[in-house]
Amino acid sequence: MFRRILAVLGGLFFGVVTITIVEKLGHYLFPRPAGMKENDMEALKQYLETAPLMALLFVILGYALASLIAGFFATKIADDGRKTYAVICGVIFLLQGIYMMYILPTPIWFWVLGIVVWGLVLVGYKLALNKKI
Repeated sequence: MFRRILAVLGGLFFGVVTITIVEKLGHYLFPRPAGMKENDMEALKQYLETAPLMALLFVILGYALASLIAGFFATKIADDGRKTYAVICGVIFLLQGIYMMYILPTPIWFWVLGIVVWGLVLVGYKLALNKKI
């Protein structure tokens, strides 16, 4: 039981770390306006309306890599061959992503990609089953 809980927590942890790294890289390459505070939701809403396409794509890239990583590590940590833990990580990230897209003004393409990419947890799951990795 402990290993199953640890598998989900581990998958979520590695997924969050991945999102953070990719989004920080995106912020470095496509900086927010000078003086904008990281937790100022009103300023973030205004910025998203005019943000460069590549800045938004870095967020999607972060989601995609995080789902792959979360599915991989959840499966490796559980070590029982079941995809349950990867799927739980994907659902948690999906719900969080939908919430963020709901409260922030994002275009429809972002919604579509932001939902679809979480299916990559299953790719991470499949990769984790490969004994050579």
